[in-house]
Amino acid sequence: MKLAEISWEGNSLKVLRSWPRPIREDFGACLWEMQAGNPATLTVRPMISIAASVFELKDQDGSKWYRMIYLARVKDVIYVLHCFTKDSAKTEKRDLATAKARWKQIQQRLRGEPTDVEGAKEQLTTHDKGKRAG
Repeated sequence: MKLAEISWEGNSLKVLRSWPRPIREDFGACLWEMQAGNPATLTVRPMISIAASVFELKDQDGSKWYRMIYLARVKDVIYVLHCFTKDSAKTEKRDLATAKARWKQIQQRLRGEPTDVEGAKEQLTTHDKGKRAG
């Protein structure tokens, strides 16, 4: 099986890089296994509140819980939607909203539709062209 690529959405890689080294290594080893087509080595929970193909990887140390929400392999790409820490059992609504918004952007990209940012740029460009022509 071909090794899957990792697509880091938003600031997910930056957040992951801020975590303690042992936690980063756990997530890195887990992603490597998943890229190779093997099961995750960390605890996985389905995130059906976002979408059927979205999951959460879980790890912890003595002070925090570390979470990575990802979209399972699509066209040989694993999309990391959101990385965050938490100190209670409940996942914050803002973290779920961030992951869901990034999932929606990926769905648009996969369908070839412009994302909100791309659409805004295109509208601005079209608007500017109209002004120059007049």
